[in-house]
Amino acid sequence: MLWTWLHALLFLAVTGYALSLFYRAVYHRYLYMKLGQPADKPFDWKMRTRELAAQAFGHTKLLKDRKSGFMHLVIFYGFIILQFGALDLIYMGFTGGRHLPIPGYPVFALVQEITVALVLIATGYAAFRRYGEKLKRLKKGWKPAIVLLFIAGLMLSVLLSLGFERVWLGAEASAFAPFSSMIAAAFGGLSAGAAKALFFLAWWAHLVILLSFLVYIPQSKHFHLFTAPVNIFLRRKGPGGRLRKLDLEDEEAESFGAGRIEDFTRKQMLDFYACVECGRCTNVCPASNTGKALSPMHLIVKLRDHLTEKGAAVTSKSPWQPAFAFPAGSGPHALTSDASAVPEWRPHGGVTDIGPTLAWQQATWQPSADKAPQELQLIGEVMTEDEIWACTTCRNCEDQCPVGNEHVDKIIDLRRHLVLMEGSVPHEGQRAMQNIERQGNPWGISRSDRGNWTGDLGGIPVPTVKENPDFEILYFVGSMGSYDNRSRKVSRALVRLLNEAGVSFAILGNEERNSGDTPRRMGNEMLFQQLCADNIETFKRYGVSKMVTACPHTFNTLKNEYPEFGLEGVEVLHHTQLLAELVRSGRLKPEFEMKERITYHDSCYLGRYNDVYEAPRDILRAIRGVELIEMERTRENGMCCGAGGGMMWMEEKTGKRVNVARTEQALAAKPTIIGSACPYCLTMLEDGTKQKEAEERVKTLDVAEILERTVFGGTAGAAREIVTEREA
Repeated sequence: MLWTWLHALLFLAVTGYALSLFYRAVYHRYLYMKLGQPADKPFDWKMRTRELAAQAFGHTKLLKDRKSGFMHLVIFYGFIILQFGALDLIYMGFTGGRHLPIPGYPVFALVQEITVALVLIATGYAAFRRYGEKLKRLKKGWKPAIVLLFIAGLMLSVLLSLGFERVWLGAEASAFAPFSSMIAAAFGGLSAGAAKALFFLAWWAHLVILLSFLVYIPQSKHFHLFTAPVNIFLRRKGPGGRLRKLDLEDEEAESFGAGRIEDFTRKQMLDFYACVECGRCTNVCPASNTGKALSPMHLIVKLRDHLTEKGAAVTSKSPWQPAFAFPAGSGPHALTSDASAVPEWRPHGGVTDIGPTLAWQQATWQPSADKAPQELQLIGEVMTEDEIWACTTCRNCEDQCPVGNEHVDKIIDLRRHLVLMEGSVPHEGQRAMQNIERQGNPWGISRSDRGNWTGDLGGIPVPTVKENPDFEILYFVGSMGSYDNRSRKVSRALVRLLNEAGVSFAILGNEERNSGDTPRRMGNEMLFQQLCADNIETFKRYGVSKMVTACPHTFNTLKNEYPEFGLEGVEVLHHTQLLAELVRSGRLKPEFEMKERITYHDSCYLGRYNDVYEAPRDILRAIRGVELIEMERTRENGMCCGAGGGMMWMEEKTGKRVNVARTEQALAAKPTIIGSACPYCLTMLEDGTKQKEAEERVKTLDVAEILERTVFGGTAGAAREIVTEREA
């Protein structure tokens, strides 16, 4: 009886102490997040619940990598199933080996043992992936290893408890308890007393490991077990990648953007603690893949470390529990003195390589005793400007993240602070924004020249809104389509096709302004909002109800971001959507055959931002003779061309050029034509083929140009140009 009471008291004391440590570790991090700005709250409960179920329980994101996704699926559901077994095990320890009164208990026991075995196998595979295959995206070291040891220890303690229990109680071998029966057979020579002692040793080992793991979870990347479901549930809704609107007229605002960790919203801070450090984001990032400083995973991790250390200093609440087990160490994390040196690009084979970026991140983010956390500058001592300006805003990181983290909005907030508060922008980007502000285009060409591209169309009319006030569709040409010589060919091809299909359209001509995508992605929210207001005023003046544009960046901005500033009731189409519908309805007939192998490059702002994947492919499939082939990285996992986020106007000074890497991926499919549906992508891929000296054998064309050549044959422009060159 005394042993029973001591056992119960010790159980309550150990469990209570562990739960109190867990509570403090979680609560203190909650206090750190409260330092952030309030986030928007309205949301659709039903929609969010469905998404949570799909991602958390369906593992839709995790299964994008089927091997690790299935491994995680086994461990995830294994732990859920084994919680019932844990209750049964605890009950056994207090009842002298009796089990919970569960109907069909033998089947329950079999399921538990099989689940334990599967979790052990999955844990072994996880160790192999990290330390055997040595996947670059996965961190090595003792922290990942200790988690695997926790899981393996839990599973083994369950089996040993069940095995010694069988010896203690003299239970016969059973097919419903295969693994514990084998353990019992191996230790069959033990006395009942010895077996009982070993049972309680394993029982206590299981409890201590379980509670230790519980305490460790909020102090490690495994905090995602609790934060990820909340993060997915609370993630921003609406169009993918839509940026938060800044109230530039707020007289009480001390600054704009993120110049301190407290400038991020609490929801953004929840992202920090939801990160599982799986490296999937970095593995697909075009900057990381080509030797730039930016790694999306390390962006989140560094901001998390800084928040935790600064939060602890501000609130005087230690993040580490029990505090005595975590010595202060050598000070808060900060960038080392050599962080200004960018990674040295030394790829180890292949088109891309994240190795140099990971090595740079590991070497430059270290504990430092020089300053208190409150004294560290967010930009400069936590994040470098090189990292901030390396992002192409392609959102492939967000598409791959299994816990719903959003990386791009944080980078834009950092840029907003640099631009609006410090006036710090790379020289080329500053020049592009000044030109947009002065002349409405990045080159600084006269505003009055915006409509000059219409003069070489062989008599085909391109009416302005004043000349055709009853237009059905406004063609928003954009700066690239109006000024860039290569993109002008796409504008003309689209006009010929619209004219052939009998579409009533008009352009704004010299009244059109830059859409503002470039300034906004570069952090100049003030310039964006001015351009946005000017364009919306013009749209309303001419009663625009439907628009089409050939630029995905403009398409995304008009469709998804202008409505927040007052554009209502206007349908916005990308030119591939409109052309696909015209082909489908028979208003455009691609009658001429084109015997070409075409690989289509997905624009990030058309695909990942707006989920338009099929329209351009439907057009290409409708053309006789075309063999449509896919690159290795395609659709939602397609790699960026390198021009997004303002990078079109800035020079890449480190590593490999992103457009060259993407071109190499396209050329690996052995196409005769690389198709695109974005003027930025078209420019970057065409430059890539020139750098790879492949421009003579592989042409780069917009989908509209390809369709034009098959609708008109030899009558439009140089429609036979490709065939002639091939024959020559």
